Amino acid sequence: MYENLTFLANETMTQELNRSLLNQHKEKHFTAGEIVRDIIIGVSDGLTVPFALAAGLSGANASSSIILTAGIAEVAAGAISMGLGGYLAAKSEADHYMRELKREQEEIVAVPDTEAAEVAEILAEYGVQPHEYTPVVNALRKNPQAWLDFMMKFELGLEKPDPKRALQSALTIAIAYIVGGIVPLLPYMFISTAGRAVLASVVVTLIALLIFGYAKGHFTGNKPIRSALQTAFIGAIASAAAFGMAKVVQG
Repeated sequence: MYENLTFLANETMTQELNRSLLNQHKEKHFTAGEIVRDIIIGVSDGLTVPFALAAGLSGANASSSIILTAGIAEVAAGAISMGLGGYLAAKSEADHYMRELKREQEEIVAVPDTEAAEVAEILAEYGVQPHEYTPVVNALRKNPQAWLDFMMKFELGLEKPDPKRALQSALTIAIAYIVGGIVPLLPYMFISTAGRAVLASVVVTLIALLIFGYAKGHFTGNKPIRSALQTAFIGAIASAAAFGMAKVVQG
């Protein structure tokens, strides 16, 4: 009896100590990875595709009004297409998660010993010894929901998706694409001569690509300056290719 009380007291003290340590040390992790990824996808394509289109039409000696009209049409179509793609991708991810969740639920009921063996195997891969992971396996078997969550995360590597993720992804990518697409078209709104407008578009868009590339590198953990130069280089290559091809076709 005395040993049991001592064990409970020690366990309580350990839990209180752990809570105290966690309260003292608050880790700050970047948790908006999916949103940033969607913004990067939208802005990157938004800056590059309309930029290349405008450069190509300028190479074909189209007027600023025609380039602007075509550019706006492309931005609208691109935003819808990219947003729909983001929605379908997130929806497919959620559907895949639910299928795997249902399968794991059925396996826990139908073949619990096999699933328990899989838990033991997973823990063993982390260097946990049999005498150490056996209590963990037994504890999970008594808690089906925790067992299911463990299998989804550690066996399949799947995180439960946000039910609002699909719509959020679609809107984020579409809006980001529009914001990025407007940048290379701005000079054509104010400069009637296409030759002058395309030069202004090149300058404005390259500056935007440098800023965007720097921010992308910062948020993704890459070297910001290198990311800025790479992003601007890709945009410059795309626009130069479109401009050159238009000149070759026209000539």
